[in-house]
Amino acid sequence: MDGFFQALSSYSFLQHALLAGVLASIAAGIAGTYVVVKRISLISGGIAHSILGGMGIAYYFGFDPAQGAVISALIAAVIIGLVSLKARQHEDTVIGALWAVGMAIGIVFIARTPGYNVDLMTFLFGNILLVSSEDLLLIALLDGLILVITVLFYKQFLAVAFDEEHAQLRGMPVEFLYLLLLMLIALTVVILIKIVGLILAIALLTLPPAIANRYAGSLAQMMLLAVGLGMFFNAAGLLVSYQADLPTGATIVLIAGAAYLLALMGRRFEKAPAVESRGQSSS
Repeated sequence: MDGFFQALSSYSFLQHALLAGVLASIAAGIAGTYVVVKRISLISGGIAHSILGGMGIAYYFGFDPAQGAVISALIAAVIIGLVSLKARQHEDTVIGALWAVGMAIGIVFIARTPGYNVDLMTFLFGNILLVSSEDLLLIALLDGLILVITVLFYKQFLAVAFDEEHAQLRGMPVEFLYLLLLMLIALTVVILIKIVGLILAIALLTLPPAIANRYAGSLAQMMLLAVGLGMFFNAAGLLVSYQADLPTGATIVLIAGAAYLLALMGRRFEKAPAVESRGQSSS
């Protein structure tokens, strides 16, 4: 462990990786809370996997793949959101289609790029150790945008997340708020791509809030706890992967998954004595 901390103080790529994990946890904790509360992980997965199409097209035409990721994520969020609102019976089909077609387009354009030298695994599984100063700036800007929108629309998002029909009766623009919420999730997925890639982004988006949901008493508390858990998982994953020479993104998700299982088991053990004591008192 001492070796990791020595390397952290010496190598900028590790410092960038740790800071990227911290910044990504802010967006993931906030947006992921809405994903868990609204139970829209499938929609979030469709947005995440369709992003590869925009990244591949941007790479083919010589642009920064991050720009293509942002544009394609927002477009996918709007399309899936409108289908979800207007034609719920076709929602799963459209999500599946965008999921598959987006990835296929990305793979084709990346493969056809002149002088192709991109490791597709980096897009699919991420590489937090390759985060640059420019990446950190983009993540920080997206974090700021997500924070501002969340603060401005916190009460409206709260109403839409827990009681959409009541929010509509109160005259709130529910459809606009829902689409805006999906856009926040889309931007968060763009951030997570660099950390754990497209394949594992949904895990890091949902696991910390899912754990937080078991202990928080309000939506704000859930967000704060999810952000803190995300930071811990990213830091722990970076440390363990460095010490054991393992893929960092996968290690982060495995640690988060193990923590979620422990949280589930802990809740069961907490409930068991209560049931037993009630049985004794009734007898």
